[in-house]
Formats: sequence, structure tokens, C-alpha cells
Amino acid sequence: MVESKVIHEITQLTGKDVLYIAERRKKEFTYPIHNHKVFELNFVEHASGVRRIVGDSNEVIGDYDLVLITGPDLEHVWEQNTCTSEDIHEITIHFDIDFSDDTIFGRNPFISMQKMMHEAQKGLSFPMDAIMKVYPMLCTLSTIKDGFYACQQFLSILYELSRCPGARALATSSYAKVEVASDSRRVLKVKNYINQNYMNEIRLNDMADIAGMSPSAFSRFFKLHTGRNLTDYIIDMRLGYASRMLVDSTHSIAEIGYGCGFNNLSNFNRIFRKKKGCSPSEFRENYHKTRIIV
Repeated sequence: MVESKVIHEITQLTGKDVLYIAERRKKEFTYPIHNHKVFELNFVEHASGVRRIVGDSNEVIGDYDLVLITGPDLEHVWEQNTCTSEDIHEITIHFDIDFSDDTIFGRNPFISMQKMMHEAQKGLSFPMDAIMKVYPMLCTLSTIKDGFYACQQFLSILYELSRCPGARALATSSYAKVEVASDSRRVLKVKNYINQNYMNEIRLNDMADIAGMSPSAFSRFFKLHTGRNLTDYIIDMRLGYASRMLVDSTHSIAEIGYGCGFNNLSNFNRIFRKKKGCSPSEFRENYHKTRIIV
């Protein structure tokens, strides 16, 4: 069996560059699924019906789409799918900026940007309000000839996006291999335990004991801090690992299901279809169709 690989793109950025901006008008998407070590902000308009794949997220977009990706191993692609537009407008920005704590971006004025960059390791999709707020700056960015002012405007775009509510993570943390993080020490202990034991049975009472709370109080506390109840969080974690194994391994569907904590194959298939909109075997087949054999 020939193993299919994600294209690892070598971008146009050189060692001393900060931004690479590509603005295009086109009729179709043809570039294969890929990843790259630099960060990417990708804007698309007039492309309703295009399928966007980011990690284990698979969605059909509307007329406007804006996604930030900062995970170097997170594969992504925009596919033509049912789009019939004759005037697709795409702006792709690759950038190489160090947002770590020991740089200026670790200082207080940039905290919202730094947090956004961390979240974008899973891919972040921005709502229409955020897109419209930065739309004029996005559409004029490629016309700025002075590199300093281009960087200044781009940082303004990132800053405005970081302040807009409603950005939505695309890939699951377990699929994107993003380290678990939390503002609450108790929630972090529970998340770490789940991340290490997702393949086993996980009981509410055990999680409550780890947090030092009663089961009912812990259930309310966990949902308040994560936006999901414990069962949904565990399922999403298991599905992320299962999706990654479907892509990266040749294990059978049953082996993957059992290995990720699902107690039987029919339960795994049912939950996977409900959450992902397709069966595990369809996910594997469709995903591999987007890859290039190298």
C-alpha cells in the first residue's frame, strides 16, 4: 500500500522577511492539502460552496471566510466542491513573527494577540462582524509598498481580530496536538487526566474527586469553565484522536474505535457520524482523496 502524505509547503518567506502577501482573483481552487511552518491568515470572498478542511474540521463556507492557522503540522485546504463563482477573491498572508513571552508580544498591550495565536494552532474561523471590521485593511494591504507600514497595518489586523468575540476553533485539540491549557488549576488537572486516559472508561465521580468537589458541583463548574459538559468534552477528545489515527495510520476502524475509548464499533460509528457528518470510513476515504502521493 502506498502511503499518502500531506504536502509540506516551502513558503516564499526568506530568513529576513516578515510577510508574504498573495492576492488573487480566480475561478477555482486547485492547491492540494498542505501545511507549513509559518503562520497563515487566509481570506476568501465570493466562494460560497467551497469546502474548507482544517485538521479534522470539514465545512462548506459561505460568501466570506477568514481563517488564522498557526499550527506548523495542521494540514489545511480550500477545495472547489460546489462553488460556481467566476470571481473568487483570495488573500493569503504568510507571516513569521515570534509571539513568545520573551518578546515584546509577551507584554501587556499584546496579550490578546498572543492568546489568539495560541488558539489558532487549531485553526480559528472568524465571524462576519470581525471580517467586516478588518475588511478594508485586508483589501489594501497588498498595495502598501513600504515594508514597515505593511507590517504595521497587518499587526493592526491581528489586533482587531484578537479583540473581536466569536472566533471559533476548527480542529480539535487532540487532533491538532495542542497542549491542554486552562485558566483554572482544577480544570487543568481534569483536562490533563482526560488527555492521558481518554482510551479508558472515565467516570464523573473520579473527575469530581480530582477537582476536590462533589459530582453535581463539579458538573456545573466544568461546564462554566469549558462551555461543554464532561461527556461532550470527553467525546470530542476521543474523536480528535480517532480522526488523527484515521488519517495517519492503517489500523482498522474497529481498532481505532476501541483504542480511543469507544466501547463498541456501532457506538463509535454512530457518534462519529453525528459529530462529523460522515462515517469513520468515509472520513478516511474523503480525507485521503485530498492528499497527493509523494
